[in-house]
Amino acid sequence: MPPFDSSPAPLSPAAETGTAARTPRAILVVDDHDLLRLGVCALVQAQASPSGASIEVFEASNVADALRLYEAHQASIGLVLLDLALPDTHGLSGLAEFRMRFPDARIVVLSGTGNSTLAQGVLALGAAAFLPKSADLKEVVSFIRACGLLDGGADASSQQQQAAPAQPVPRALTGYAEFAHASAWQELTPRQMQVLQWVLEGKANKEIAQLANLSEGTVKNHVSTILLLFGMRSRAQLISTLH
Repeated sequence: MPPFDSSPAPLSPAAETGTAARTPRAILVVDDHDLLRLGVCALVQAQASPSGASIEVFEASNVADALRLYEAHQASIGLVLLDLALPDTHGLSGLAEFRMRFPDARIVVLSGTGNSTLAQGVLALGAAAFLPKSADLKEVVSFIRACGLLDGGADASSQQQQAAPAQPVPRALTGYAEFAHASAWQELTPRQMQVLQWVLEGKANKEIAQLANLSEGTVKNHVSTILLLFGMRSRAQLISTLH
């Protein structure tokens, strides 16, 4: 069975129809769980605009397929919902690759891990938002609406009313929006990411060693590497900067 076979047909080129270019209204859902993709598709399609304008939903179960889909349909895709835990990724590698190939893509990251350290890394790499999978799928749909991809068929005055209160980035994430250490986050391994989370929680090397089943020397090396990557002189400076 091919990795994906549910892609809708591409939008008709403006040159063939004689109409002006259309605002991107499609969504690309990248997740290896069929149920999550189906759930997002069902909720999005149930929120079609009053005029009947539909939202196209492209699907991919890994980053390689997602990149091919986005390259072929980027003129119509206005938002990418990207899971971090995919078969062909580790840590933030999927997001980093997507941003490197398509820096203008608007990406919302979905993750089964909802810790603030991961959220900082995601936003530092240029994602529009970070949404834990523990959140209700309706929150995802609310974000899509805030981006202007839903209710697009409403009249102009209605659109203006909807646009005014829209907040594309969830309240909890606004403090990370200006985070500047993108290259450091990209270089962290999954193990270093976990060690960093424990450091930010105030745990000592001995505690971290017990939690991670590592020697204290190995933990110390991880912490030293993290400090070097972020250009910090001390553990206290690291905690103060990232909190």
